Amino acid sequence: MPQSDSSIVGLPEFEILSIEGTEWVHIRARYAGPVSCPWCQGTELRIKDTFVRILRHASFGIRPSALHLQSHKYHCKSCGRYFNQRFPGIGKGRRSTEPFRRQVFLAHHQGISQRTLGERERLGSATVERWYQELLEVKVRERVNDLCPRILGIDEHFFSRKDGFATTLCDLGKRRIFDVVLGRSEKALEGYFERLAGKENVQVVCMDLATHYRSLIRKHFPKALIVADRFHVIRLVNHHFLTTWSQLDPKGRANRGLLSLMRRHEERLDPEQRERLGEYLRGIPGLDAVYRFKQRLSRLLRIKHRTKRQCRRLVPYLLGGIEQLKSCRFPALQSLGQTLWAWREEIARMWRFTKNNGITEGFHTKMEMISRRAYGFKNFENYRLRVRVLCG
Repeated sequence: MPQSDSSIVGLPEFEILSIEGTEWVHIRARYAGPVSCPWCQGTELRIKDTFVRILRHASFGIRPSALHLQSHKYHCKSCGRYFNQRFPGIGKGRRSTEPFRRQVFLAHHQGISQRTLGERERLGSATVERWYQELLEVKVRERVNDLCPRILGIDEHFFSRKDGFATTLCDLGKRRIFDVVLGRSEKALEGYFERLAGKENVQVVCMDLATHYRSLIRKHFPKALIVADRFHVIRLVNHHFLTTWSQLDPKGRANRGLLSLMRRHEERLDPEQRERLGEYLRGIPGLDAVYRFKQRLSRLLRIKHRTKRQCRRLVPYLLGGIEQLKSCRFPALQSLGQTLWAWREEIARMWRFTKNNGITEGFHTKMEMISRRAYGFKNFENYRLRVRVLCG
């Protein structure tokens, strides 16, 4: 007697007639659900022919399986058209079931290469890639109506030598990638931001000190507050400080031990290292004063979790430090003071808002691994598709 158990097949409303085979599992089944005309949805049908469809199905353990499915050709009395029977979980004209396609998708998703997977499942590498892309597109369509996140992170990363850089939009609140756009210039991103839906939902945008990103945000997200990324601000301070050090002592920077000590925050040095560094600083005229100022500025920029009133008390210290930089005699520090003055509002907001682009940078590492596993991408849309699914 027919065995009614759709859980074995993994498809709804199928009756299993028999299961046999050792190396290959052959499942003979028939569909027991309702049948209707795909054109007019009529149910007055006449069977014109009966045949068997042999489909590749999901494996039983380590054994491959084939589904032998009884099928019919129907004539619809309502509209007069002929059609072959359609089944849930099996696409029109396909020679494999959706459970088997999902099995291939998951295997490739977990790191098995196309070539290895194709040899194991007796498929071509192009077929594995095509099935993988199709299921990725299904997952992306589930997020097609997503609106812009409340807290947005923007940063750039390298895509390829041909196409250059791409821009990453990250949902910092939910810790996922919102989208990836090719290009990083204002001209390249203008069209994308014009078409973007839900821009009024964005309240905070975290970004590095890139003027083209800031102008785009001010134009397309008028309600959003821009917050400078703390890591990039402190890195900029260290860069200009090291440039000034090279002017005061060109040979000192070649000493890797000294370079390591000069880069660190003062509170992270042990007593022996502080004594060694202090002895060196006193031997270079003017370097000790520059180093102390850099440490005070770094401590000011690393302050977090402050209220609005506390932030107002810190503003004079930031503006005073910027004025000292702008009036000093070193060109690198003067340039630093001008940059900090141009970004003074965005930098001051770092004390109030705790989110930063560290989440985005972490996703960049994962995106680099995605590209390496695929041996690089020539098509940006394929890359964007994978990033939105795997990092979303």
